[in-house]
Amino acid sequence: MRIRIDPGAATAPYEQLRAQIAAQAQDGRLPVGHRLPTVRGLADELGLAANTVAKAYRALESDGVVETRGRHGTFIAAAGDAAAREVAAAAQAYAQRARRLGLDRAAALAAVQDAIRAAYARD
Repeated sequence: MRIRIDPGAATAPYEQLRAQIAAQAQDGRLPVGHRLPTVRGLADELGLAANTVAKAYRALESDGVVETRGRHGTFIAAAGDAAAREVAAAAQAYAQRARRLGLDRAAALAAVQDAIRAAYARD
């Protein structure tokens, strides 16, 4: 696992850490079942506060990227299916809400495209 935190970046350190671990899990550099360092161990290694690493791990767990197995540690989860299910549920909820609000298909789709464009412009 290779993580670099840029203290001068506009992005908070916990978000940098979260994004890098998520990207490495997604592209296979961190395979399913890989055990991550302890919160304190990674905090020491990166020169971060333990709370910063814990916040990143909590966000990753919430996103389904990692799973914590109690005292056994934190591991990369089989997140592909969970992520796909969560995105599908969010899309379904959005479509229903847009329809209730009276948006036609073109307007609803345009709103999604704008949101995706904005979200991925940071990459």
